[in-house]
Amino acid sequence: MIADVSIERDTPHVHKVWATVDCGIAINPSIIETQTTGGLGFGLSAAMFEEITLLEGGEVDQWNYDAYRIMRNAEMPEVEIAIIESQIEPTGIGEPGTPPIAPAVGDALRTLTGETPRRLPFVAA
Repeated sequence: MIADVSIERDTPHVHKVWATVDCGIAINPSIIETQTTGGLGFGLSAAMFEEITLLEGGEVDQWNYDAYRIMRNAEMPEVEIAIIESQIEPTGIGEPGTPPIAPAVGDALRTLTGETPRRLPFVAA
């Protein structure tokens, strides 16, 4: 996975993501693309914005979604997915887009700033 990222007013923005998927013989490519894009959006939201903070005494600060920042539809980057041709038995698709997106964005941020990000989310609340 590769992420095209910029920083505007000290805030990272993900513009495009390229992903490659190898799940054996692609029975239904549109489901593979949809599942990968959905997982990518889920992982990107967590990496960019989602954070639970605690008040003094250990009480959770975010009681509802009005206080819990998630990625908005307009913030979803363009996604390009390449499905690897294979003759291996189909293995299913699951959520392959979720785990690699945070490292891809982190690597892009390191390239832009020269500093390795050490915490998530990338956007401070």
